[in-house]
Amino acid sequence: MSTGSGAASAPAPDHRDTQAALDTPARKNSMFSSLRIRNYRLFFLGQVVSNIGTWMQRIAQDWLVLSLTGSSAAVGITTALQFLPMLLFGLYGGVLVDRLRKRPALIVTQTAMALTAIALAVLTLTGLVEVWHIYVAAFALGLATVVDNPARQAFVSELVGPGQLQNAVSLNSANFQSARLVGPAVAGLLITGVGTGWAFLLNGLSFVAPLTGLMLMRARELHPVERAPRGKGQLREGVRYVTGRPELLWPIVLVGFIGTFAFNFPVYLSAFADDVFDGGAGVYSMFNTLMAVGSVSGALLAARRGTARLRLLIMAAIAFGALEILAAASPQLWMFALIMVPLGLFSMTVNVTTNTSLQMATDPVMRGRVMALYMMVFLGGAPVGAPIVGWITDTYGARVGFAAGGAVAVAAASVIGLILARLGGLRLSVGWDRGHPRVRFVPRERQEALAPVA
Repeated sequence: MSTGSGAASAPAPDHRDTQAALDTPARKNSMFSSLRIRNYRLFFLGQVVSNIGTWMQRIAQDWLVLSLTGSSAAVGITTALQFLPMLLFGLYGGVLVDRLRKRPALIVTQTAMALTAIALAVLTLTGLVEVWHIYVAAFALGLATVVDNPARQAFVSELVGPGQLQNAVSLNSANFQSARLVGPAVAGLLITGVGTGWAFLLNGLSFVAPLTGLMLMRARELHPVERAPRGKGQLREGVRYVTGRPELLWPIVLVGFIGTFAFNFPVYLSAFADDVFDGGAGVYSMFNTLMAVGSVSGALLAARRGTARLRLLIMAAIAFGALEILAAASPQLWMFALIMVPLGLFSMTVNVTTNTSLQMATDPVMRGRVMALYMMVFLGGAPVGAPIVGWITDTYGARVGFAAGGAVAVAAASVIGLILARLGGLRLSVGWDRGHPRVRFVPRERQEALAPVA
């Protein structure tokens, strides 16, 4: 059964397909409706605990690298190594996910990530840690996420079915971002109180919760999806499927630009905390916590809104980039910190809208490959972007680096918005309404009918 607008064998889409993707709202649900499903509730609660540990490790890892090296570029290298496996092997991970049963695959990947965190904790607590150890741990974690990320994305539909997919995706994002309210704060206390090693250890132990939830699920209550058989050319088939559908291709291209140049928050925020505002781990943690406040708000609004319009994605991406430019120019700490809240809201709107629109428009048998391509582009861009923005930040300053990332987001969203509008049969209309300028997209036929006759 397909939850999208076509199957792998569907004909190439025409302009009406893209117009529908631009305008059609998804079914509305109550904000927490998917939590009524037992299997999803177990998954959600396990992720609450694990996500807090994940955010603790992110903050501790970035700060440990900065402490050992004093270099924003080194933080960028760490980020690059963590996401390099996704860039190199992400599509192969998607092929595996479409072939494998999702729950056993997740048990293996979650166990691997737990062991990686515990190994890093031992090295740090014993005082033996060096920066190359962190590089190796980041790369090992990245290898596990090659399968874990698309498997988790695709598993949500098996937990809740197509009717609750939009709501569940939004709640997953709210879950992850809610952990940002707790994880960075706890990490800041641990770093200043007892050291970064304890943050790594607690993250390793936090994986007990999702593993327990996965093992307690009732298989008979899952919504099984047909697995792709083993065969040649499945990777190419996934790429062709995406490139033949504009409503899948262009959102992925957009998040590729944003993920590569604008989402490098470990580089930007650590540089602002340390170099611009002369703060410490507590200030860096505060920036992440404030972004999380906005991100949670954005995810909950998405869960309540129940829509997955591509025009919302374009508008949110432009607003996100503009806020990064505004933050880069902020002269005072309090102004910069205040902007983190709406910045988090619009970043989460971009994330949730892209994720949901892709899942709703994709045939289930192709979902692993499509989501792997999405995650490969979104997260895999970091190995390219993080060293670049790290070098710009070190060479020209944090303000220039942050503003450059925002400018890329605004430019990419504007261009892709015009492309999608053209494919959807829309044109940009500029006029006056009661003495005020009005800019909007209208159908081409309507604009041509309104054009003055020579």
